[in-house]
Amino acid sequence: MSEAPILRVQGLIKHFPIYKGFFRRQVGSVKAVDGLSFDLGRGETVAMVGESGCGKTTAGRAILRLVEPDGGHVWFRGRDLPTVGEAELRGLRRHMQIIFQDPFSSLNPRHTIAQIVGRPMLLHGLASDAADAEQKVKELMVKVGLQPAYSSRYPHEFSGGQRQRIGIARAVALQPDFMVCDEAVSALDVSVQAQVINLLSDLQQEMGLSYLFITHDLSVVRHLADQVVVLYLGQLCERASRSALFSAPRHPYTQALLSAVPHPEPGRKRKRVILQGDVPSPIAPPPGCRFHTRCPLAHGRCRVEEPAEHSVAPGHVVRCHLYEGRSEPVDIAGPLPAGVQP
Repeated sequence: MSEAPILRVQGLIKHFPIYKGFFRRQVGSVKAVDGLSFDLGRGETVAMVGESGCGKTTAGRAILRLVEPDGGHVWFRGRDLPTVGEAELRGLRRHMQIIFQDPFSSLNPRHTIAQIVGRPMLLHGLASDAADAEQKVKELMVKVGLQPAYSSRYPHEFSGGQRQRIGIARAVALQPDFMVCDEAVSALDVSVQAQVINLLSDLQQEMGLSYLFITHDLSVVRHLADQVVVLYLGQLCERASRSALFSAPRHPYTQALLSAVPHPEPGRKRKRVILQGDVPSPIAPPPGCRFHTRCPLAHGRCRVEEPAEHSVAPGHVVRCHLYEGRSEPVDIAGPLPAGVQP
């Protein structure tokens, strides 16, 4: 990227304490996010992928300080968000928004759409009065593909896809620079998913938005993302451009995820990789590499020593012992590379 990233995340940590007993003594913690780092360029989309429970949603909310991070840095508009006070954070919130996963629970059922979308504009001074806010809401309704007259209705009068469009209208109402899309299409029908994805792409082009797109659907990632971050048990496994990740995935976990994506050409079949075992508990992650309990290529070092992040190409980072001093892809379904002790 020629210019500084709009968002820089360095070593982000979020652990949730576990309390037990009458005196509520802490007996452990859920390591939801454990040392996550990545950059998001202006006008770009970073997709964050991984299995359910790997920490994607927690990472997005910790970046926005919807949950307080326990460590690390989040640089946005020249400020380290975990260190700013409440008054300054309130001003920064206008420039960073979120689209929630569930369109049925993220809208207040007691408010009309005009109130849901218009009130933030009044609070942040983007509308002079209620009439101005109502006019701007109607313009936003048209922009997201809804009738302006619908602004007087309540959320229960809309379908899931329409509610998600309302959530998008609420997010872009404050003209933000950065948006977290937390599984923004996973609760929608496939046909509606395509419409919402196209809408997000159009808004990005029109408004110069930067997206952190949290999803487990790799077909959406292929269509929308510029960069991809792969998480497993709260840690980064691989970070690369979309083209590099899909053409030459390095980490065994990334290869397993991609092997599950159906190929668009019926005659061509991809070698399917079936991971054995269950995802370990984030309360007590395994020592060494967190993926070693399910990795067919795990060797002695993987079980005792946590791997560092290795750069295998410009902008392509892998957390795996197999890539220490090596850049060529290692096939998860193949043998261990020469020189690696089992």
